[in-house]
Amino acid sequence: MTRSAELFDRAKAVLPGGVNSPVRAFRAVGGTPFFVAQAHGACLTDVDGATYLDYVCSWGPLILGHAHPAVLDAIRHAAERGWSYGAPCPAEVELAELVRQRMPAVEMVRFVNSGTEATMAAVRLARAATQRDVILKFEGCYHGHADSFLVKAGSGVATLGLPDSPGVPGSLAQLTVTVPFNDLSAVEALFARRGKQIAAVIVEPYVGNAGFIPPEPGFHPALRALCDRHGSLLIFDEVMTGFRVAPGGAQERLGVRPDLTTLGKIIGGGMPVGAYGGRADLMGMVAPEGPVYQAGTLSGNPVAMAAGLATLRETERPGFYDALEQRTARLVAGIGDAARRHGVPASGGHAGSLWGVYLTAGATHHGHSRRRAGAPGRTRGRRVHRLTRRRRRAVRHGRRERGADRLHPGRRVVDRCPGYGRPARRPARWLPERASRRCLRRERHREPLRDGGRPPLPWPRQRGAGRLRADPAEPGAGGELPRGRAGR
Repeated sequence: MTRSAELFDRAKAVLPGGVNSPVRAFRAVGGTPFFVAQAHGACLTDVDGATYLDYVCSWGPLILGHAHPAVLDAIRHAAERGWSYGAPCPAEVELAELVRQRMPAVEMVRFVNSGTEATMAAVRLARAATQRDVILKFEGCYHGHADSFLVKAGSGVATLGLPDSPGVPGSLAQLTVTVPFNDLSAVEALFARRGKQIAAVIVEPYVGNAGFIPPEPGFHPALRALCDRHGSLLIFDEVMTGFRVAPGGAQERLGVRPDLTTLGKIIGGGMPVGAYGGRADLMGMVAPEGPVYQAGTLSGNPVAMAAGLATLRETERPGFYDALEQRTARLVAGIGDAARRHGVPASGGHAGSLWGVYLTAGATHHGHSRRRAGAPGRTRGRRVHRLTRRRRRAVRHGRRERGADRLHPGRRVVDRCPGYGRPARRPARWLPERASRRCLRRERHREPLRDGGRPPLPWPRQRGAGRLRADPAEPGAGGELPRGRAGR
């Protein structure tokens, strides 16, 4: 028995399902979850000493990769001064100013401790501001596990086949109405019937909790216009897309200004954090300035604020988002090429470094269209997850989750995606390329961990130089790669 299996057996005796978040249990893909000992850069190492290339990056927060030196230094220096005050600290003011600079629609912001807390508070504020009760959300979009959102939700709810959650009062569920994402006619029809009741429309600008679904051109501007016409508020849930798909998030990329924005993940650099903000007149209703109550002992935590500041400042380096966009496009294209060579139906897309690949044919614009893929797509997904894990790739382990790329590993790590740039040599069941063992070979030069494993290198490199197919999206791709460390 592996140490991960032993830990999982122990965990099941003290934790529901053996995990602290449902998707980690691997129920959708099968097998035993691996337990992580440590992680650096593009790699993570489990308690059995296996090193993986990480294509999940903690589900989004780690846009710089694991244990980035700048973020690590910021956390260390903040913790040395005390890690919880229960009082204001300078870092929360600095981070709020930086968020407002990057997202002008966020005129004022309140920090909380999770994305769920942020969306829950934003909806409460919207209801108070409009004096209406109904919230419109979209099928497959996940906005956290607050009661109002567990109606036709995505993420783990969809992965586990639970369209609704027991324990949510029916009277409360009736205050949340849903329509398919990108179905503008359905939104217009709903507003025509219940426009005077709708307090807010909450939406993932790019759906990332039902795979990856981009918006149709004009969809979000139409939502903005409908909300203005009917006196409803538009809430962008940018917990995932914020500071990932563009320097100013999806609202900058789409050119749409929401009334309220929810944030998380990247703004904490991997520490527990969330935030909601928007128009100053709306945020002025939040206690203590206004009557809408919201509070938190650890809100504005100095360590989390320091990690968020360090992360956002690193992303301000010239060319950061251009390089991230190019590398993610290269990754998604490589996976698609490999699938086509092996006759595996697949489609994918990306925005910035948010990406997803479906093991079914044809592009998607609605979350429900993927549910119709049925058992064949699910079976292929389980097989790919099993094989990629065997080949030391840590990929998402929920059928409806998305991937999140990070900048620093450089082009070589991207080119080690399943099958990129290689001729077809195996049948479709060998879709993932054989495992890269270079990180593992070099482990003998490092001190072992207490459990017998060895830590991964922060920025793995390949020995020698290889020829890669030219990619017009990235200047200089396709020739001989220089030897040495991959670009950060």
